[in-house]
Amino acid sequence: MTQDLLTSPLHARHDQAGAKFAEFGGWSMPLEYAGGGVLAEHHAVRDGIGIFDVSHLGKALVSGAGAVDFLNGVLANDLRKIGPGKAQYTMLCNESGGVVDDLIAYLKSDDEVFLIPNAANTTTVVQVLQAAAEGTGITVTNQHADFAVLAVQGPKALELVSGLGLPVDMDYMGFAVVERDGWSMTVCRTGYTGELGVELVTPSEHAVEVWDEVVAAGEQYGIRPCGLGARDTLRTEMGYSLHGNDITPEINPVEAGLSWAVGWKKEEPFHGSEALRRIKAEGPARRMRGLLAEGRGIARHGMAVVDDEGNQIGEVTSGTFSPTLKQGVALALVDAVHGLDEVVGVQVRNRVEKFRIVKPPFVTPEVCEG
Repeated sequence: MTQDLLTSPLHARHDQAGAKFAEFGGWSMPLEYAGGGVLAEHHAVRDGIGIFDVSHLGKALVSGAGAVDFLNGVLANDLRKIGPGKAQYTMLCNESGGVVDDLIAYLKSDDEVFLIPNAANTTTVVQVLQAAAEGTGITVTNQHADFAVLAVQGPKALELVSGLGLPVDMDYMGFAVVERDGWSMTVCRTGYTGELGVELVTPSEHAVEVWDEVVAAGEQYGIRPCGLGARDTLRTEMGYSLHGNDITPEINPVEAGLSWAVGWKKEEPFHGSEALRRIKAEGPARRMRGLLAEGRGIARHGMAVVDDEGNQIGEVTSGTFSPTLKQGVALALVDAVHGLDEVVGVQVRNRVEKFRIVKPPFVTPEVCEG
């Protein structure tokens, strides 16, 4: 099976660095690196600086007259809320309101929008958009293999990137295109860790060059390559949703706590809008909650959430040990009648561990300076 997995343009660099690889979304990607592991990589991002290769993420270009209007009739969020040079978190939903995928839309102009969906869903997202674009003059191009994505994250990230002559003075979710000797790189003030940082979208053939440049300049800051293991613990501490866990085609944005990413005021219908408006009006039967361990329990995906009588009231969607808090944290879909500060149980193997319902994030985000 391994031979069928896709690899990043940076695979050789990871191999040289002693990476342990794992399958993710059809790709072989670094899980952690020798000489540190997940905990060291996690703390590097929270306290200093880390660099991730996230080239497995999808890339697609939507172009043509009225591209923004076209996407507004398909994706959940309202692209009219932002202008050129800004990015937006959004979702593609199905007829029942479930999340086919969540993605970032980079608005270059009214006629050009660059999308970054999740790795495993890229083909599906492109196919849905292409079907919707038939007869409109809009072109949807799958560019999954054309670009690499490097995420430089941590309190020292902006200082490092600025020292390379790259722009970092954009607001959070802003981006700028930089020309470099006949090719261009997009510098985005985005990330998935809750820390200051940027994501660098570069042509695949220049990925090694950019990686080496950042790593060399980062030596003075103690930069550490980081894998998907630390990426998961960092995003869980922030309460960020992971598609396939916290949002799926069977989990909708309202119950997932992502109503803020739905353009409720849009006049035109979008995929799933009728179902989502109905769910919002009626109120969801279950809601995504944060769970903070009262003891030493570590909740994991799929574990049952129970009340004090042992009745199942929900299910853990993501769970981990928080290296920052040094206790278990989790996201769980729980019956809506159970609210904040309530103590519930999680069935951890043959015992029930106590967790308190809290509102994520579990750790204060630092994505904006000051």
